Amino acid sequence: MARQKRKTLYIDISTLCRPFDDQSLLRIQIETNAYYLILQALQERKYAMIVSPVHIEEANAISDTEERSEILAVLETLGTAAKCEVAGTRARAEFLHSRKFGIADAAHVAAFAEATADVFITCDDRLARKCKREKVGVIALNPVEFTIAEDLK
Repeated sequence: MARQKRKTLYIDISTLCRPFDDQSLLRIQIETNAYYLILQALQERKYAMIVSPVHIEEANAISDTEERSEILAVLETLGTAAKCEVAGTRARAEFLHSRKFGIADAAHVAAFAEATADVFITCDDRLARKCKREKVGVIALNPVEFTIAEDLK
C-alpha cells in the first residue's frame, strides 16, 4: 500500500500572530482556536508546514520580543524550508503585485505558497479574496475554513 503524501501548508504571518491579537473579539478567538488545532495537527505530523525567507523577515520585524521569539520558534520547530526555483516565481510575484497584491503578499503567494504548498492559510480576508479572484495556484483559506474542511477537532 502506497504511503499518502502529507498536505503541505503555507501559513502566513497574520495567522501565526493570531494568538497575540485582541482576544476580546470573538472572531479572533475562533481563528486563534483554529490556529491551535492546526498547530496540533502539525505536531502530530498530519501536515507539513512550509517556511520561506519572507516568513523569517516578517517575523524578525515583529517589535514585541515574546511574540517574535514564539513565532520564530514555531517556524523553526514545525516548518520545512521552502524549496522552489526563484527565477520563475519572481515574474509571478511581480504580476501579482501589479494586480494590487502587496509586495510581501505577492512574494508569499507566488514565490512560495503556489510553488510549494497545497493550502495557503491566512487571516487576511482581503488577501484571501484576492487569491480567489486571481485564481492563484494554491487553495487560500482562513484557519477556520481549513479546520472545517479538514475536520480537525
